[in-house]
Amino acid sequence: MGDFYSELKRRNVVRVGIAYAVAGGLIIEVMDTVAPRLGLPDWVPTFVIIAVLIGLPIALFFSWSYELTPQGLKKTHEVDADASITHSTGRRLDFAIIGMLVLALGYFVWDKFGAEPTLESDGLQSIAVLPFVNMSNDPEQEFFSDGISEELLNLLAKIPELRVISRTSAFSFKGKNMDIPAIAEQLNVAHVLEGSVRRSGNQVRITAQLIDVKTDSHLWSETYERTLDDIFATQDEIAARVVKQLKITLLGEAPTVQATDPEAYALVLQARYVERQNTPAAYEKSIALLEQALAIDPDYAAAWAGLALGYTSQAGQGLRPIDEGYRLAREAASHALALDPAHGPAYLTLARIVMFYDRDLVAAARLYEQALAVEPANIGSISSAARMLANLGRMDQAIALAEYAAARDPVNPVGNFNRGLLYLRAGRLDEAIAAFRSTLTLSPGFISAQYFIGRVLMQKGEPQAALEAMQREDSHWRMYGLPMAYRALGRADASDAALAEVIEQHAQHAAYNIAYILAYRGEADRAFAWLNKAVASNDPGLAEIATEPLFANLHDDPRWLLFLDSIGKSREQLATIEFKVTLPE
Repeated sequence: MGDFYSELKRRNVVRVGIAYAVAGGLIIEVMDTVAPRLGLPDWVPTFVIIAVLIGLPIALFFSWSYELTPQGLKKTHEVDADASITHSTGRRLDFAIIGMLVLALGYFVWDKFGAEPTLESDGLQSIAVLPFVNMSNDPEQEFFSDGISEELLNLLAKIPELRVISRTSAFSFKGKNMDIPAIAEQLNVAHVLEGSVRRSGNQVRITAQLIDVKTDSHLWSETYERTLDDIFATQDEIAARVVKQLKITLLGEAPTVQATDPEAYALVLQARYVERQNTPAAYEKSIALLEQALAIDPDYAAAWAGLALGYTSQAGQGLRPIDEGYRLAREAASHALALDPAHGPAYLTLARIVMFYDRDLVAAARLYEQALAVEPANIGSISSAARMLANLGRMDQAIALAEYAAARDPVNPVGNFNRGLLYLRAGRLDEAIAAFRSTLTLSPGFISAQYFIGRVLMQKGEPQAALEAMQREDSHWRMYGLPMAYRALGRADASDAALAEVIEQHAQHAAYNIAYILAYRGEADRAFAWLNKAVASNDPGLAEIATEPLFANLHDDPRWLLFLDSIGKSREQLATIEFKVTLPE
């Protein structure tokens, strides 16, 4: 046996085997990576593996039976022992093995650390739930198909072991003629859930299909013919099948949909659909639909949470008195939590009320922590927590959260806009303007984006470009920007006239905005007078005052620190507030 092994070594069979294994393994790994990117058929990587395995015994046979000589390949038994060069050939093979091992190590490092990251890089599966197609004869049922898609998305998002792209990004592809791989590439996901919904009276037909993006093939497809009474069990069943197909091991119980009366459920779906139109009439109609749902099921937590959001939207847009709007919103959100203590959106609404209206940052921090505790991967909660951190003056942490949210919600204009705001407040002007322009690319006409581009340009010392951006703003924010842009250009009369117009039209609900315009213009006495008016009217803008760059001209005024201290926003007061956000791993 010893003589046989010695002969294997002499004939370099062992070295050839090692060299072949290293080279074959490297070929297989590279093919596994590049085949999907090149769009090669599924059988190609499998064929390569089989070919490599078949080639191994052939390579070993040739190394045993033949020897490489200066005259070419010869049968081993035909080569005289004195003329054999197997020793020098073995040395060459050793160098070849070392070289291939270096290549393999380099490829491994590139694959793990240098290749383009994906949402799978942290070991979690990733999925986007696209809006299901409305197959009903009635186009008015669009709200129902969208609602079913969103409910499934929210259900899957509660699974910590699964990354789910947010609604805004997933629904941005609605009505666009794009294939699944292209959508998945933009969203950076490995799987897509799509389908259709047909509703006729009490009958519902839902078709769902789970797609593996890498192979562009269906992992699973099912059609459910059910009644509205079974709609909640159907959604739970679809979510369970997705988890099973993705081979996800749940560490806790599988999340389920809160069941309610089917008619109340349909009304809530319709209310959400309408509210997203973001018009005064839409807010009113949405609230009316939610009230109808609560008349049917007074214990429906989602309906109460929807009411809370509607009231805050009205108060924030000046469509309902601030005091009344936030009072109603607080009552509705509290009612939702009394019914369902794990209802994340209700915690989030309460946190915003407490931060912007009560200006109680300690209580707001606890509510944000509770919102994230019940829904750790909720992008809306993470984005709001970033704003909270910014209001505490912790800009690096705030930006880290905003960038985390944007990476998982890549085509959400709101996410890009929020990043821009934080970059602006941190003085990262080039990044701010890029984020605002990305917002406009995703959503042309996005309210206040041009205004904030103008703000950035003012800080960069480009007043003419800033004025042009302000003039492109098609909302009331244009009025806030013009007095500052004219001031930056040295056009005092135009600035005065524009400011007078702002005060005439917006004095009742924009005291904070008027204060920072005056501060930018260097009118400290008037700025402090309007800040006091902002305190008296509970202006929500005061929540952000500690890091608002437009108040820079007041920072050396002795009244500035006294004012911040009076409203709990001094650096020392903010530093004592504990707020810790742990992002999902």
